[in-house]
Order: sequence, then structure tokens, then C-alpha cells
Amino acid sequence: MGIKLLTDKVMLRALEPEDLDFLYKVENNTGIWEVSNTLVPYSRFVLKQYLEQAHLDIHTAKHLRLVICEPNNHNAIGFVDLFEFDPKNKRVGVGILVYEPQDRRKGFARAALELLLPYCFEQLGMHQVYANIGAQNAASIKLFESLGFSLSGTKRDWLWSSTGYTDELIYQIINEES
Repeated sequence: MGIKLLTDKVMLRALEPEDLDFLYKVENNTGIWEVSNTLVPYSRFVLKQYLEQAHLDIHTAKHLRLVICEPNNHNAIGFVDLFEFDPKNKRVGVGILVYEPQDRRKGFARAALELLLPYCFEQLGMHQVYANIGAQNAASIKLFESLGFSLSGTKRDWLWSSTGYTDELIYQIINEES
């Protein structure tokens, strides 16, 4: 059975040149820099170069960013990222963002991850997928736990923000069939 990256709720698609404005807005929003570990703004030039390389295979680039869209249009509402792709140890990290607050808590992130996990396990042959979540991010913790991820560790005082240090939690889901 082939992998489908489309449901009636969301579609995951590759980055397109037309995503430059959305990518620029997301990457330069200082309000989300804490969760993305961003320290400096990105220029349109740098992001355009990134988009030009986005076609690279995950085996070459060691990461993959997919755009989350509603299936009736291709307009971006967020991103899901696979990072630190490790085919030898069969693991990959995942991060997800639904950008606009009015689009959150509508099931888009859950639907995107429900599409992405079979892709990771069946298409990419991963044994495990992990997520690094700030301990204060209750919505993400609830989301990942509801999808079968388990807390496997805590990095104490790992993340610095304007309010001080916070812990980062490591969540994993393991494909016992691999």
C-alpha cells in the first residue's frame, strides 16, 4: 500500500517557490523563536536559496520540511519538519507548527502527524520518531501523547528564554514492527 499525504482534513506537500512570503513571515516571527531555536532574522535571499535546495532527498539533506495545507487549497497554514534524519539508527526528529492562532486547536497538527508517522515508518523505514518539547508547552505534550508518544527523558534547564531556564522533554514513538 502506498503512502498518501492527503486526508479530508489536511494535505502535506513539498515546499514551492510561492511559499517564500509565508516562510519569511514564519521564520522572522520573534514570537516563535523560542520554540524554533532561532536567534537571528532570515533574509528573503537566504530563504529563497533554501527553497531552491528544498527538492533534495531526505537522505541527502538529512531533513525534510513539508507544508501543511487544507486539502481544498494549497495555501500554507503551517509546517512539519523532519530533522536529524539518521538512516543507520533508523530515527528522525519531528517538529510541527500551525502558524496562525485561529488555525490552532482545529486538528490540523494532529491530522498532519497522523499522515507523517506512517510515512516515517513505512516509507523511510524508521524505527523511532522523537520530538523535543518545552516542558511548558502543554498543547504539544497533549498532542504527542495522544498519538502514542511516550516521555523518555528530560533535559533540565535546557532552554533559555526571557523568563529564565525551562526543561525540554524528549518524547518518542517506537515502531515495534521494525
